[in-house]
Amino acid sequence: MITYLLGGGDLASGVAMRLHRAGMRLVIFELPQPLVVRRLVSFANAIFEGYTQVEEIKASHVLNADQARDALDQGYIPVVVDPHGHIWESLLASLNIQRPQVLVDGRMTKQAPDIDISAADLVIGLGPGFEAGKNCHAVIETNRGHTLGRVIWEGKPLADTGVPESIANQEQDRVLRAPADGPLIAYAEIGQRLSEGQLIAEVASQFVNAPFTGVLRGLIYPGVEVTKGLKIGDLDPRDDPSFSRTVSDKALAIGGGVIEAILADPELRRQLWV
Repeated sequence: MITYLLGGGDLASGVAMRLHRAGMRLVIFELPQPLVVRRLVSFANAIFEGYTQVEEIKASHVLNADQARDALDQGYIPVVVDPHGHIWESLLASLNIQRPQVLVDGRMTKQAPDIDISAADLVIGLGPGFEAGKNCHAVIETNRGHTLGRVIWEGKPLADTGVPESIANQEQDRVLRAPADGPLIAYAEIGQRLSEGQLIAEVASQFVNAPFTGVLRGLIYPGVEVTKGLKIGDLDPRDDPSFSRTVSDKALAIGGGVIEAILADPELRRQLWV
């Protein structure tokens, strides 16, 4: 059995990591230019680099179903750009099945998805936009707090608050946003210690500077087209560059919820490690 995972950002990559460590095989589907900020902990980075490693787990950008199967056989997570579903269909045909057994939508659009509950035997959604029993079978809570990572089998998760998580008393300021439309030019690297006011990036001749002293935890890939107001970076006030290279507690909690949802199905349990 192969799990289909839509999205390879940092939260979806926490899901991928837990599935992979549990011995489950999966394929990640991404956009041609993923808008991922925490690239060092996002398997989507393979689209840009051809290969990436998140902690001990390796992933490679593949172009077709044959390459995806080869990557799986080598213990890699295949990451594929597949906007029209061609490779999706080829993988299904090669496995002699009509549709995926498990599909996890980890794109975190916070809107109603463009897939429905019939897309797989088990459709799992992450966070706002999903409603268990309507557009997915189960939804995983992604809001921090008492219910983070909980599996919801009926109804909706908590609504998006629109407020970034507070880290060392920094909320809105730690999220870096594009000042204009255009390609991003980077002047700092993820994991770099930055002083208040230090230049981080440029978009359309407008500059993004560090609002406080901290470590750059994430930055969209240089050259990617961004739109005004889009989140392009993440500045961490804690003085620990290792946080930029390790998957977060939030991502791992969500990944645990996905594993619980999968293992709750007795039929899927029998197929998982075949």
